[in-house]
Amino acid sequence: MPDYRRAWVPGGTYFFTVAIAERQRTLLTDHICELRDAFHVARKARPFRIDAIVVLPDHMHCLWTLPPDDDAFSIRWSHIKAGFSRRIAVGEHRRPSRIAKRERGIWQRRYWEHLIRDETDLQRRVDYIHFNPVKHGYVKQASEWPYSSLHAYIARGDLSENWSADT
Repeated sequence: MPDYRRAWVPGGTYFFTVAIAERQRTLLTDHICELRDAFHVARKARPFRIDAIVVLPDHMHCLWTLPPDDDAFSIRWSHIKAGFSRRIAVGEHRRPSRIAKRERGIWQRRYWEHLIRDETDLQRRVDYIHFNPVKHGYVKQASEWPYSSLHAYIARGDLSENWSADT
């Protein structure tokens, strides 16, 4: 049983919210192939399982499970963010502090993470991830949003095509 008092737990399952700096832009969905490539390369270098994910134009929510002996999710996020940034053209606003550090201005520096505590917590986060495009008004039904792991859940028979209409 993981020690939930620790911030990082080897083999833990984590919920993340990661956003771009300029929230009015649509970089993540405009460059979905580049984002997928960045995830692929990061997962090849440091494996982890994606249990659920939704990518919206300006932010994403993910649920990951790390390998049993590994708690280094921050390294993985660094790889994903840097990999995505290298794959798209410069065009974002950069503050002087970012210029001085030779950083791109694509991502918010921080992200939100939450260690999953139990099955109820896990199910709530999966539902939140899959319902997020509806919550933000992008679609009327979650299955209409193309950048979501909901489609894998439907294909496996874990959820119905009209799942968000049922909730």
